[in-house]
Formats: sequence, structure tokens, C-alpha cells
Amino acid sequence: MILLGKLKKGEKGRILHISSIDHLVRRRLLDLGITEGSEVCLKCVMPFGGPIMVESCGQCIGIRRKEAIQIEVERL
Repeated sequence: MILLGKLKKGEKGRILHISSIDHLVRRRLLDLGITEGSEVCLKCVMPFGGPIMVESCGQCIGIRRKEAIQIEVERL
């Protein structure tokens, strides 16, 4: 288990738990198709503590780093 915010660029992972993040952010991720069991690939990490870009189901999504470090993933 590792945190989504700790993956390196190009690494893939499977979402294990998103229950620890804020319910509004969780709802938004669920609406975008990021659920527990989804596979994601880290595409880009913005500098100076900015957001990260992940790809899931063919779409890229920006997630704040403070939320990304609360999402548990399993490396693939």
C-alpha cells in the first residue's frame, strides 16, 4: 500500500481506499469514475506543491496534493 500522492510519474496503481477524504471531494471523484478498485496512472506532478494529474478510464483529472496523499493505492 502506498499513497496516491507518493507515486512517481508514469507509475500505475489501483485505488484501495478513498473513504478518508472529504465527502464532497469523494463525491466528485466518484462522479468522475474514480472509485475503489479503479486503475489510475500518474501523469504529471505540478511543482511547488501544486496538484497532480492522474489518468483513469481515458480521462485526465487534476487532484489537489493534500487530497491525493489521503488516497491509498496499490502499485501495479
